Amino acid sequence: MTERRFSLDQRIVAALQVDGRCSWSRIAQALGEPERNVTRHGIALLESGRVAVTAVANSGGTAIVRLQCSPGTVRVAASALAQRSDCIFVYVLTGTADCVAEIHVSRDRLPKLVMDELPATMGVVRSWTDPVLRYFRTVREWEAGVLTLAEKESIGGVAPPASFLTDLERGTRDPVDRTIIRELTQNGRVGTTALARTAGVSEATARRRVQSLLTEGAISLRVVVDPALFGLRAEAMLFIKTQRNRIEPLVRGMLEMPYVRYAAGTAGEYQVVANIAAPDESVLYDYITTAPWVADALALETNMVVQAVKRSGRVM
Repeated sequence: MTERRFSLDQRIVAALQVDGRCSWSRIAQALGEPERNVTRHGIALLESGRVAVTAVANSGGTAIVRLQCSPGTVRVAASALAQRSDCIFVYVLTGTADCVAEIHVSRDRLPKLVMDELPATMGVVRSWTDPVLRYFRTVREWEAGVLTLAEKESIGGVAPPASFLTDLERGTRDPVDRTIIRELTQNGRVGTTALARTAGVSEATARRRVQSLLTEGAISLRVVVDPALFGLRAEAMLFIKTQRNRIEPLVRGMLEMPYVRYAAGTAGEYQVVANIAAPDESVLYDYITTAPWVADALALETNMVVQAVKRSGRVM
């Protein structure tokens, strides 16, 4: 097999996936590239809108929502979901469901979402809501195999916490934390000086608060990027049924390949929901038909992603 060669742009994006707030100088040092080149390419990527760094607030539970829409209303329904501040991603799909979304929803808000909000969305004729019970991989943890282990270790970053604190466990956020979270959700690379000025604190305090928010899992940094930038042009959502005692082996097998951007265990018709990005349709076909993990799947529904309307909290 011929070793894939990655462009400087791809390597910079991969470095940002390790640490979205990493300085251009540290990225340049880790990649063994001139700092001037890395800075120029990195700024151009961010200014072009092809890549963005954002923070996603981790609060309460989440649910996978699938919508079936009346003819001609898919764009309207998908856009309505994307405009929700509690919505993380929205993809328009092929198949039975016209679009899928992930929504932050606490247990006490779930009835209102299911009975009032989703049915009232324009164009929706049917909806399915499956609470997420466990994450096996989030987009924050996904990488396309671009960087070596040594390069990733040189960049560093904050490892995702084993579990997120609940709102009750972390207590009420003070105005400084709330301001920092708001600013980082708008621009995950906003400078510490600007954060300190906006929040009305010293740079040292702002730096310490950001580190604390990341370490405890109150927020996580995400790089918003189309997988096609890495040459992964066949994107799909997989909905998988399996026996309860085979969920863990199935997911371990799935995650052996770098195509899985996201995988979650849900309460509902499907035990596992995953977002896959492969180089092309033939590779995707092999992955869902001949890979060893498929033996544990009792049923597998594959829906191609027609359009990503929202990724990692950012409307595309």
